[in-house]
Amino acid sequence: MQEQNVTLELALEHGLTEEEFTRINNILGRVPTFTELGIFSVMWSEHCSYKNSIALLKTLPRSGGRLLVGAGEENAGLVDIGDDLAVAFKIESHNHPSAVEPYQGAATGVGGIMRDIFTMGARPIASLNSLRFGTLDDARTRFLFDGVVRGIGDYGNSFGVPTVAGEVYFDESYRDNPLVNAMAVGIVKKGQHASAIAKGVGNPVMIVGSSTGRDGIHGATFASEEISEKSEAKRPSVQVGDPFTEKLLLEASLEIIKNGWLIGIQDMGAAGISCSTSEMSAKGNSGMKINLTKVPLREKGMTAYEIMLSESQERMLCVVKKGYEEEVKKVFDKWDLHCEIIGYVTNDGLLDIEYEGGKKAILPAFELVLGGGAPVYIRETKKPAYIDEVRKFDFSSLPQPKNLSETFIKVFSSPNIVSKRWVYEQYDSMVRTNTIVGPGCDAAVVYIKGTDKALAMKTDCNSRYVYLNPKEGTKIAVAESARNIVCSGGVPLAITNCLNFGNPYKPEMYWQFKEAIEGMGEACKFFDTPVTGGNVSFYNESPTNAVYPTPTIGMVGLVEKLENVTTSFFKGEGDLIYVLGEDFEELGGSEYLKIIHNKVAGDSPKINLEVEKKLQSTLLELIGQKLILSAHDVSEGGIISALAECCIMNNERLIGAEVNIHFKTRKDFSFFSESQSRIIVSIKKEMKSGFEKFLNEKGQSFHYLGLTGGKDFSVNDEFKFELDALSDIYYNTISRIMNA
Repeated sequence: MQEQNVTLELALEHGLTEEEFTRINNILGRVPTFTELGIFSVMWSEHCSYKNSIALLKTLPRSGGRLLVGAGEENAGLVDIGDDLAVAFKIESHNHPSAVEPYQGAATGVGGIMRDIFTMGARPIASLNSLRFGTLDDARTRFLFDGVVRGIGDYGNSFGVPTVAGEVYFDESYRDNPLVNAMAVGIVKKGQHASAIAKGVGNPVMIVGSSTGRDGIHGATFASEEISEKSEAKRPSVQVGDPFTEKLLLEASLEIIKNGWLIGIQDMGAAGISCSTSEMSAKGNSGMKINLTKVPLREKGMTAYEIMLSESQERMLCVVKKGYEEEVKKVFDKWDLHCEIIGYVTNDGLLDIEYEGGKKAILPAFELVLGGGAPVYIRETKKPAYIDEVRKFDFSSLPQPKNLSETFIKVFSSPNIVSKRWVYEQYDSMVRTNTIVGPGCDAAVVYIKGTDKALAMKTDCNSRYVYLNPKEGTKIAVAESARNIVCSGGVPLAITNCLNFGNPYKPEMYWQFKEAIEGMGEACKFFDTPVTGGNVSFYNESPTNAVYPTPTIGMVGLVEKLENVTTSFFKGEGDLIYVLGEDFEELGGSEYLKIIHNKVAGDSPKINLEVEKKLQSTLLELIGQKLILSAHDVSEGGIISALAECCIMNNERLIGAEVNIHFKTRKDFSFFSESQSRIIVSIKKEMKSGFEKFLNEKGQSFHYLGLTGGKDFSVNDEFKFELDALSDIYYNTISRIMNA
């Protein structure tokens, strides 16, 4: 990566447009140096600048509720949870790296999101993920799936934070471009969080953690283009992680933050030193003078360009209060980590970069960053032609199943419905001993030490719904996230999002994105769950297709009393089973339609936010009044699949049920309908009168379904399924495929 003469052609090769190259020349009043071009190319890449999304993202509710910092102000969101504590959380994508190097791509995604949490001064307490792959009958999909899961597990397990929840979906649209979204949650005392800022003339700038190599150069640029046959050659753009070094970096960072020696600290993720120096300077209305000769390197002959753009993992940039340099060094020496002064803060607003005695870059920091001089675009939108086409589908034309029992078994066996135990058994979900409810229920629940509280957390998105109706489908993603939190006994607090879409320069793709943002904004305002921040991942396309639009929602909720923690599965024999909410026989985008009829058609289910909010508040009151034993939302596979899950989710004790599922027009339509705002609950027989009276007073619709008990799942006195057989399907389907 030697110095080259900078031309328009070279700028285009760096992913910049002709217009942007002209703008850079105007900002500098000259042609940039090779190193400056590299810095601009990564800082103005989609991945760092959000140039095609920020205008729309600003329409989301980004303050209010219990938020302590506004969206995008810090490395992660921060929400007040009482007891003088705050929860920090964020989700980010590592899609493109995982497509070419699944193990390291996924592992470094976990490492990066953890650093975003502990640079806030928060100790990570939980990890979650949201994963999308092609179908499991494809060998490459199985290779990617295996590598991603091992990467997440190995990094998280070694780092020592429990992976407690997530989701995995399989669909042909993700075959060439898997989605790997990693989320982390941490706890910090209020008023003690750190900031990613540089200020105070003369304050030293330190690089701490690992040494810098050539791994990950142009990773941000790589993440800002479509996956193609050439992507395999970009393997060097994928970073390499070391969870043991990250664990040391965590402890050292928290120690110097706690001791009050820092002005600011930022993770070196995408764009490496280029990003941290420019963003911290811009935030503090300051500048930095940096000598790259001081940066600890792991490879010989590295150029200034390579050092500035390297995305080597487990590194931080710290601005230290002058006079505390030695104290900070002692801490990092104790943890056997690099800690070098590479420059100091200035007040001229410039990044002044030198290397080996030569000046390599002089750039105005503010012009490089999101919210500063980085370009902002609103792209052309066009409603895709397929939308009207799929909406024409006539569901009455579907043939009735000849054998509804076999149909149920086929739907229930879908990898999208069965347990993801093969995945989460590779994760340590109990490390740190705070996990109350781990993987497998509606949401994970993690105890907050020293309190009577817990955090409920979940990731959610049904991308088929979003494909069919981006606005309604995204509302459903927010609503279902909140519903899962509530089913676990929590009050939804706020969301983080990971917005996975295709090429924003294609009007149809940008229309999907714009509609999804509108839906998310409407739902978040309604549920009072502001957006704390997150990540936009465009260009999730291959030469054959784009992925389904996938606006993944990561939500955190607060369980005010530990006694309110609720799980999904039936608790005992002879309990009454009810469903709260109404069915409208909605099969658009359903698992039934895909598995049995191989179609993705119709409209997404409808979502009435008022009905949903009423359902959630009613359920929280039921939990608080100890009127219910379990709660499980109805989602993929419909009510029949949800009821079967309630019977077998507690694998240690299978509890059967005898139910009668009411149907309106056809049994298959009602059994497999994915109508929203429905929750299955079980109650003690003696609670029947008080339970029904409460629901009637609230005006909450409900239907009695039947009784728990026995060793079978019996439906409408017509279909009977052995629990052992259902349990085998549920827990072993994916492992049988992966171990074949």
